[in-house]
Amino acid sequence: MDSRSIWVRVPGTSANCGPGFDSIGLACTVYNDLQLRLTTEPGCQITIKGAGAQNIPVDERNIVWRAVQYLLKQAHMEKKYPGAVIHMENQVPLSRGLGSSATAIVAGLKAANILLDNRFSRRELLQFATDIEGHPDNVAPAIYGGFTVSTVTRGEVECFTFIPKLRLKLVVAVPDFPLSTRKAREVLPEKVSLKDAINNIGRAGMLVAALCKSNEKFLKNVFEDALHQPYRAPLIPGMYDVFAAARKAGALGASLSGAGPCLIAYTLQRHHVEEAVGKAMQECFLRHGVKSDIMILDLDTRGAHILNDK
Repeated sequence: MDSRSIWVRVPGTSANCGPGFDSIGLACTVYNDLQLRLTTEPGCQITIKGAGAQNIPVDERNIVWRAVQYLLKQAHMEKKYPGAVIHMENQVPLSRGLGSSATAIVAGLKAANILLDNRFSRRELLQFATDIEGHPDNVAPAIYGGFTVSTVTRGEVECFTFIPKLRLKLVVAVPDFPLSTRKAREVLPEKVSLKDAINNIGRAGMLVAALCKSNEKFLKNVFEDALHQPYRAPLIPGMYDVFAAARKAGALGASLSGAGPCLIAYTLQRHHVEEAVGKAMQECFLRHGVKSDIMILDLDTRGAHILNDK
């Protein structure tokens, strides 16, 4: 085990997808890669390249190492392998709403599990990841790929995953400022109105049904949300104007990606509007004093997997 290492690749994710607060998510084609080697000597050596490298801890606080330790404890192997060598190569922007913490958790769990000869199933890895992250909306698509719908019943996670027949292009506007999930959650109310709850239940159901049936007609109004986006809008200058600009340029709709500040627009590949939508979003953000980068992504359909070409 001291000489064996493994590379894994984990996709970034976008949670909520508008009305599916803490329950619906998708995986997209931006990735974090991880190399892990377990050691019989205590201590962890961590090196990081790429997005957010200067801001990620390289000590016991590192979330990949914490996930590795969690899995080892579940396997009762923490004494046999008290140390690790970890190398991270990141493309997922940090603290932007594209699931950077979820990719780290899933990468640590997935890599450690492979080195233990896949002792745990993907469903068990989802449970572990949810226990660490606190909710499954990001970790589920990072594990399974595609779109995921997750529920938690008395602590037990269940996840439905699917790949729509509609070929989507995801246009992500990445603002030049971070937003911590903690801060984004602090602004949410403890109670919401019955009207707002009904709004989200209907639209979340319609979103999943329309994607499963590949009916684009019903995707026009499903991304509106009343549970989290109105309260987070003040943290992201021009958010609703950027949504409107994306739709005017040809997007089916747009939403806050996770807790933000990234905004994601959903377009159909056959319409060939993703470039125009990205330009419209970027220009609208700029009018509100926010610089942003545009990422045009596809839906990832594999989820976390072994990387053979490293």
